[in-house]
Amino acid sequence: MNSMVVIESIAEDVKKRFEGESSGHDWWHVYRVWKMAQHIGREEGADMYVLELAALLHDIADHKFHNGDDTVGPKIARQVLSEHKVPDDVIDHVCEIIATLSYKGAGVTTDMRTIEGKIVQDADRLDAIGAVGIARCFAYGGHKNRPMHIPGEEPVLHQSKDAYFKSAGPSINHFYEKLLLLKDRMNTKIARRIAEERHKYMEDYLDRFYREWEGEA
Repeated sequence: MNSMVVIESIAEDVKKRFEGESSGHDWWHVYRVWKMAQHIGREEGADMYVLELAALLHDIADHKFHNGDDTVGPKIARQVLSEHKVPDDVIDHVCEIIATLSYKGAGVTTDMRTIEGKIVQDADRLDAIGAVGIARCFAYGGHKNRPMHIPGEEPVLHQSKDAYFKSAGPSINHFYEKLLLLKDRMNTKIARRIAEERHKYMEDYLDRFYREWEGEA
């Protein structure tokens, strides 16, 4: 099957699967990661077929919605790719990316082996910061019935995957536990440049948030 036909077919499949999703891990998140990965990938000389498939399927079964089980995503991705007659070596590469790209806590390293993995990880992390990242943070917090902010409750820099997956703190703490740490964890030059601007936007937002929280003008 032609690679572009496969990509378009899988994109439609993913779009249908995520219909009605409202936690910030929806089709439009996947779409933005896909488009950002394309942008970075062209500059980095990546294998675009592997890259686009991994971007489209990276959240096909996010561990956050499967009791912390991060093996479900690669299994479902493998099934989808096999149904589309994707070559085994491409399937293996895509599933490796999906299995390893997720953020797992401040003290946990998640190094990607290939440039395609590095790019998808960057694209995913870029969508977690900036204006859209802020919106997604609160969308997910609301989805999980978490408060926006609890004054005096300190953020936790989780040192293990299990501790991070079990975290249930307020949404504002998530900025310090993950979002503000991502700028320095980008893999590619392009992503680092984009992250700088989005990081500054979040810092400005937090400054205003705390002032408004206290009822200041």
